[in-house]
Amino acid sequence: MPEHNYIGREQDESIMKLSFQPDGLLPNNPELPVLLYKGVLRDHPEDTEQIFNNNGWLNSWVNGVFPYHHYHSNAHEVLGVISGSASLQLGGDAGYTASVEAGDVVVLPAGTAHKKLTASPDFRIAGAYPGGMDYNTRRADPDDFAAALPEIREVPLPERDPVYGEAGPLLRLWK
Repeated sequence: MPEHNYIGREQDESIMKLSFQPDGLLPNNPELPVLLYKGVLRDHPEDTEQIFNNNGWLNSWVNGVFPYHHYHSNAHEVLGVISGSASLQLGGDAGYTASVEAGDVVVLPAGTAHKKLTASPDFRIAGAYPGGMDYNTRRADPDDFAAALPEIREVPLPERDPVYGEAGPLLRLWK
């Protein structure tokens, strides 16, 4: 059963902490929680990618989210909704369905499964990786699962929060 902890308000937005265990096909990250920053960039969602880049989360892109379970075993990832809304499945089929909209940010630790369930026609999201790390894309597959476990343990903690930089809650919540 996934663990969902609402951890209160942080610099005027709600932050939700979500923890998921491996399920045999999807490793998730049993050490680090997913962080969902609700509404943190709601006043200027169009600046999402630039804010991530300014805080050292690089190798960015703007697009959507794959409609199948996937994860990155060699990098953490941040997703920020620029426009529209979507339902994202986090942590696999037994995980958590997050309703996200423009201004929301999701920080995914390496290994955390995610997929798009539904989205509005105008849904656009920016993604980035700490320090501009290259990322792989793995799926719900036994061979990928076995290869991913040692890779996840080697991914370093980010030096900066993707939204708040050196003073962000990520640095306190990921230890």
